[in-house]
Amino acid sequence: MAQEGTASIVRELMDEPHVEGHRVSVRHLHEQVEGRDLAPQTVADRLGLDVADVYRALAYYHDNPEEMHAVTRRRERRIEASRDRGAVTGPDDL
Repeated sequence: MAQEGTASIVRELMDEPHVEGHRVSVRHLHEQVEGRDLAPQTVADRLGLDVADVYRALAYYHDNPEEMHAVTRRRERRIEASRDRGAVTGPDDL
């Protein structure tokens, strides 16, 4: 059960888990904290989240490895398909 002032992890708006009431994905929070080595409090402050939301997202990521790997694979396939159509998907495409 979520504490007052913190959000749950949901799938209501996006096709991947995200912080309830925000468009911030679990995958993005994981990339910021564990991929870029940013402090959870820093990430929370930058995104207007409670630090507990960041920790909840990290716990979700590690508690659901198969789902998160599937999310990453879907995202990579969409990016590749966009590149195949000539879409700009990042700075390297400019």
